Amino acid sequence: MVELDIEDVCFSYPSRDILKDVEFKAEQGEILGIIGQNGCGKTTLLKCINSTLSPKKGIVTVDGKAVESMTKKEIARNMGFVMQTTSTTFPFTVYETVMMGRYSRQDALDTEKEEDTRIVYQALQDTGTLKFADRDIDELSGGERRRVMIARALVQEPDILLLDEPTLHLDINHQFDLMDLITKLSREKGMLIVIVTHDLVLAARYCDRVIAIEHGEIAAMGPTRDVLTTENMRRIFDIEAEVNEDPRVGLNVTILGKSKADSEKDRQRAAS
Repeated sequence: MVELDIEDVCFSYPSRDILKDVEFKAEQGEILGIIGQNGCGKTTLLKCINSTLSPKKGIVTVDGKAVESMTKKEIARNMGFVMQTTSTTFPFTVYETVMMGRYSRQDALDTEKEEDTRIVYQALQDTGTLKFADRDIDELSGGERRRVMIARALVQEPDILLLDEPTLHLDINHQFDLMDLITKLSREKGMLIVIVTHDLVLAARYCDRVIAIEHGEIAAMGPTRDVLTTENMRRIFDIEAEVNEDPRVGLNVTILGKSKADSEKDRQRAAS
């Protein structure tokens, strides 16, 4: 069973501190949501987890091994990372784009093997992108391209999948399609999935646990229904929200608007 352990992680840019003593554990088969307002350190935390950034203090381990001691290929074999935005310089096909993810499983002089091809086609099948295999990736919609990038991460055969705002700029139907896919990967393949998201409604419906970050620190952490409360919405996000159990979808969040205190501040500023 894979275990991700973040211990006392701090990170700073020259101008300011970003993360302060962040600490939590996550295990195989769960979907962990990381939420918080813009600039609170969510994406920075993901980059510290996969060693794109080096923490100023603290350590990230996978099954007891420090990520900072791993090679890039070792990290890629353990963790797939799908960023908010993707761009391609050349018109690669979808198949070629996904095959690039196999680099971590190949030696320097390896050519494409039958096993690589099988794994790529399976990932395309799992993500519903097999029908696009021969198309240039630049021809795809945002939602289609996001699925391709998840397929590319899957062919690394990681135990952990890190997703930064996977539903950003997607139509609502594609948001649910993508989150359904993520849930399937977690449940059927036993992957640990860590999602940074602004979407509290999707976090409520799909995440097993949630970590709320405020000013670089963990403000709340635990089962989703314990974190996404009316009080926490008001305190962390300055919004009024109703949270209730819906037998059709599970935990349901309805955003009502800005908090009363926040609205009063706006009125005072407008009057001055």
